[in-house]
Amino acid sequence: MSAVVIAGEPHLALSPAQFAKDPETAKAINEWLGSVDAAARVRWSLANLPGPFALSSSFGAQAAVSLHLVTRADPGIPVIVIDTGYLFPETYQFIEQLSGQLSLNIQRFASPQPVAEFEAQHGKLWEQGREGLDQYLELRKVEPMRRALKTLGTNTWFAGLRRSQATSRAALNPLEVRDGRFKVHPIFDWSDRDVYLYLKAHGLPYHPLWDKGYVSIGDWHSTKALHEVESAEELRFAGLKRECGIHGLEG
Repeated sequence: MSAVVIAGEPHLALSPAQFAKDPETAKAINEWLGSVDAAARVRWSLANLPGPFALSSSFGAQAAVSLHLVTRADPGIPVIVIDTGYLFPETYQFIEQLSGQLSLNIQRFASPQPVAEFEAQHGKLWEQGREGLDQYLELRKVEPMRRALKTLGTNTWFAGLRRSQATSRAALNPLEVRDGRFKVHPIFDWSDRDVYLYLKAHGLPYHPLWDKGYVSIGDWHSTKALHEVESAEELRFAGLKRECGIHGLEG
């Protein structure tokens, strides 16, 4: 087996490509990661996985958890923010609030095309069905994220995805390989209650729109509050899809 266990903790010396082709090691590592707490997952990843490291954040409703958890272990880690140009004013406020509170190393990336020019060329793609929405997300979110990871030379990417957030995330593992790099999900198995308790214990805020019923927060033009929809699937993207594509998930 490629992972050598010392005092109960596995040590990994595989590249992402090797890890992806070694299901036995991947299973053992993920089982161990699933048996320890989120802070231990972060510490283990920083000690065993290759840098440079980066943490992505949408600065959504519960974003403070991952930001606090990861930056406690690595205070200078780059925090990637993808600015579509259509974020809520409250989201920009939240970014500034948490940046100051947690001394974050914010790295902003965006489409090179300004919003006005973008709409002049493409119109309001998010109103043009699934095909238009997919094109919008590729141009304003996925391409900037791809460029961010490349620009920063990221070899290990932390993200705050959780299995309980959506059916498209139900099979998440704490450690995966995406696009040739390691991807770590330290709170993959957390419940909403776990999130609440962590925020409360560390004096961390929810997004300013949380109290107005916004529990899944993205761009202002394709995000709805709970009182505006009949089902949770309609909270984002008019129910046409759940995932924006940044994380390599379908749904």
